[in-house]
Amino acid sequence: MNELQKRTWAEVSLENIRHNYRAIRASLPGGCRFMGIVKADAYGHGAPAVARLLQEEGADYLAVSCLDEALELRREGIRMPILILGHTPCEYTEQLIEEDLTQTVTCLAKALEYSAQAVRLGRELKTHFKLDTGMSRLGFLCAGSYFEEGVENLIRAARLPGLLPEGIYTHFSSSDEDGPEAEAYTREQFALFLRVIGAVKERGGVEFSLRHCANSGAVVRFPETALDMVRPGLLLYGYGDPSGRLGLRPCMRLVTTVSTIKFYEPGTCISYGRRFTTQKRSRIGVLAVGYADGLPRLLSGRCSFAAPGGYAPQVGAVCMDMCMVDLSELPETDVDSEIELFGEKNDIYKLSDAAQTIPYELLCSVSKRVPRVYK
Repeated sequence: MNELQKRTWAEVSLENIRHNYRAIRASLPGGCRFMGIVKADAYGHGAPAVARLLQEEGADYLAVSCLDEALELRREGIRMPILILGHTPCEYTEQLIEEDLTQTVTCLAKALEYSAQAVRLGRELKTHFKLDTGMSRLGFLCAGSYFEEGVENLIRAARLPGLLPEGIYTHFSSSDEDGPEAEAYTREQFALFLRVIGAVKERGGVEFSLRHCANSGAVVRFPETALDMVRPGLLLYGYGDPSGRLGLRPCMRLVTTVSTIKFYEPGTCISYGRRFTTQKRSRIGVLAVGYADGLPRLLSGRCSFAAPGGYAPQVGAVCMDMCMVDLSELPETDVDSEIELFGEKNDIYKLSDAAQTIPYELLCSVSKRVPRVYK
């Protein structure tokens, strides 16, 4: 990054990502594979850089959300297996095959479409079938009264010409939540997943070489769900292990600078909507970061940032490109001082709680105009 253009930037520690990968991998049972989740630009950390690191480290698979994300990695020279978790229109079957991408199949109708395209091309498409065991999003219906139909549809889909059914997976909705109800629900999902796999094998003779369901929460809380492969997302980037057992390290530090500082008399309204009025003579700093950079407007007046000498309360409404902080008690903070929004000194969980959201959203919200500086 050009030092003369320092405004707002995200420092990404590749060494911490490497550390987290090795720590998670060391916790897995022998032979269990590792699928690194790099969708949404690797949760804002930069998908090409993270994918290259995982490829060097010997990870087994990558996962992205859509075809565009997969093609970006292929253009960047990433040759390892990539699973597309979301839907890809069947018209792109040839491109999926040409780029050696693995496509998620979520129902019999889509399996038939992919099969027809692959047969027309005289090629085969590598696939992973997804089961809806309780997330109620994508996947073959198989819970409750849908069990028999779900098993039959899976067998039919796996036998279709032109498809290579390499894997089968599901997604836990509550594996990262505390309490007996969340734990029971996750175990029910896992039991149903295994039951469907068993029925497909027994009735249709269909086996899958890769069975995976352990997301970040399950890797930490339900190690028995590891099976053939795990899918850590947030864990890889240093969050999601409340016990601290894995010794993970946060990998992103979001930093901005003070653009200007002014003194305002009591009774002065600050920012849009006059949400904040000074109660005393106040030293107010303008930061070069706003909601277009990924700082949620919902945080207006509800958080503080790490500054030289202490923590600066954010005041007034967060603007598109700027926000204001009260520096009255921080004489060490001056124009051009660096302010940490989240990172080593300002825990991201403080911000996510204040914004009534989760760390995932804050990481993914750091916009493209914020340069990533790799350490």
